[in-house]
Amino acid sequence: MEKKHKTTAVPETPNVEQLRSELQRVRYRKRYRSVLRSTVYMLLVSAACAVLIATIFLPVLQIYGTSMEPTLSEGEIVLSVKGMDFETGDLISFYVGNKLLVKRYVAGPGQWVHIDDAGNVYVDDVLVDEPYVEEKAFGDCNIELPYQVPESRYFVLGDDRIASVDSRNTAVGCIGEDQIVGKIVFRVWPFDRFGAIH
Repeated sequence: MEKKHKTTAVPETPNVEQLRSELQRVRYRKRYRSVLRSTVYMLLVSAACAVLIATIFLPVLQIYGTSMEPTLSEGEIVLSVKGMDFETGDLISFYVGNKLLVKRYVAGPGQWVHIDDAGNVYVDDVLVDEPYVEEKAFGDCNIELPYQVPESRYFVLGDDRIASVDSRNTAVGCIGEDQIVGKIVFRVWPFDRFGAIH
């Protein structure tokens, strides 16, 4: 009997064009991976920088409660700037326990604060102009007036003088420098109220 030999197909040798095409494909994949890695790295670095800046210099805060109506409403998102350079009427954010509050800066260390029965506020016997307060009120006050602000402390009031619990009450009292997050300067949400806060 005659044996049949299997013929094995010899692989076709690629021509120059095929080799060039394969080389370009391999180079493209390497470039693509390199660009992808660089892009992901840059995005991560950018996100980390944004978080760092937001945490250290421009904390982003959400408003809870109604004590700052009508200036700030519940759910609004604001930016604050770190620092201790405040003027009467500035909005500042601070911690009381583990709660973050926002109130108006009224007086600093050593100044005298008085509130009359009609809710008018005086600092060092000078009436404070408060166009942001819709309805003045004596409010929830259990401190003895006139009141001298202690050293390294700040006297703060909410804009809704009837509802706000603030430095008029020992539950909050005057706030210390270590409690302060910063000055509220800008509203980012909702978009229809986007802009600087005064």
